[in-house]
Amino acid sequence: MPRLFTGLEIPADIAQRLSLLRGGIAGARWIDAENFHVTLRFIGDIDDRTADEVADALARVRRREFDLEFSGLDSFGTAKPHSIVARIASSRALTELQAEQERILQRIGLPPEGRKYTPHVTLARLRNTPHRDVAAYLTLRGGLLAAAFHVTRFVLFSSKASTGGGPYLIEQSYPLAEYSEARS
Repeated sequence: MPRLFTGLEIPADIAQRLSLLRGGIAGARWIDAENFHVTLRFIGDIDDRTADEVADALARVRRREFDLEFSGLDSFGTAKPHSIVARIASSRALTELQAEQERILQRIGLPPEGRKYTPHVTLARLRNTPHRDVAAYLTLRGGLLAAAFHVTRFVLFSSKASTGGGPYLIEQSYPLAEYSEARS
């Protein structure tokens, strides 16, 4: 049974820059740079027949290429911090791509995603890290400086059932339509 999700790859140069943020916080399990991604839709553990249906259905997505940029560092988990993330700035193109995938996956019978979509790259997963340590880390490194990047495709990833963080394998890629130099 594969565990699947759709996402956007992070270019190697930007992943390298994000990996420089490692360290300085106890209880963090840092994600390897080659596993950085922006999740679009978590699908979960499904049977092979459904996985084939998902792969075929996603080929119906028709969107244009777009640019994304980061908006800063943050943590997830209000009562108990569980991860350090690089947030993605608001993007209409990203929101529309994610929403189209959500509609397609529901049409083939998958349950709706229960959480509000918050685009980000997970940098570290936390275990028993006090709020004050997370706040100190974010204060020191919160001025995230990473270039915008151009998105030319989305991918269907698979992962092994584990505690998270990879390794992730690309099962299928789906190119986005090119746009003109005027970027209209």
